[in-house]
Amino acid sequence: MRPLPRDPVAFLSARLRMAITAGRARFGRSSIVSTDGPVVSLTSFGARVSSVHLAIASIGHGDVRPARIVLWLDDPELVAHPPAPLRRLRRRGLEIRVCDDLGPHKKYHPYVHSVDAHDRPMVTADDDVLYARHWLAALIDAHRVRPDAIVAHRVNRITVEDGVVLPYVRWGRAVDDLDTPRNYAVGVKGILYPPHFLEVLRRAGAGFTAVAPGSSDTWLHHCSLRAQVSVLPVPPAARPVIVPLRGVRRSPALLEQNVDAGRNDRVRGALWSAEDERLVVAGAWPDERDVLQ
Repeated sequence: MRPLPRDPVAFLSARLRMAITAGRARFGRSSIVSTDGPVVSLTSFGARVSSVHLAIASIGHGDVRPARIVLWLDDPELVAHPPAPLRRLRRRGLEIRVCDDLGPHKKYHPYVHSVDAHDRPMVTADDDVLYARHWLAALIDAHRVRPDAIVAHRVNRITVEDGVVLPYVRWGRAVDDLDTPRNYAVGVKGILYPPHFLEVLRRAGAGFTAVAPGSSDTWLHHCSLRAQVSVLPVPPAARPVIVPLRGVRRSPALLEQNVDAGRNDRVRGALWSAEDERLVVAGAWPDERDVLQ
């Protein structure tokens, strides 16, 4: 017998939203993309491919639609013969493309290298949540205020005590607009990357395969730190921007390895130079930094 959910009301509310989204995915006919806006890039794997259409449909039925939604899969057979829900969404504008198995880096790396010259922001999304209608609009609004910056619905702030960077588990949440190299974007709720940073990622290549194969957030923060690109939180909304899909197992192994087992800290130690650490400990960008406004 399965245990009862800790919050039955939240559980039932999420199941209702899943049912509504499934109906929109199955019976909707309108396009899930538009001629304007950023590109949404995401990936999926294994059994979760059978439910990723719910995440995609929730994005496509938002207040603002993206210019493209690209789903990256490392299984050529799945790309050639996707499940029926994905086929229906493909007819409405979804792109399903094959890529190498790069773990969590599949979410952004294939897209970065698929475009000759970036002129649109890229937004990364997860495959195991429903996105609120205002999710993408809030990211776009924040981007308009600071087009030079990476903006995210969840940003941690690196904690420093007595000149020492504390372990990841002791970092707090950034909830103000302080522009500091201590801001660290977390991919769980969605991140918007400006076009010039996508070129930074293109130049960085696939160096993560040797040092950070399972730690995309830490690698991306490292790239933003080196390029001196700001990371800022989206102003908090009155309503949640995501609802986890009930009955879809998240990635406990990745969470345990990155956070509980300290992999983020080990990867950070391998990536950061002494100058990187000095910049974070100082907590401020250099005066001569060239900021695109």
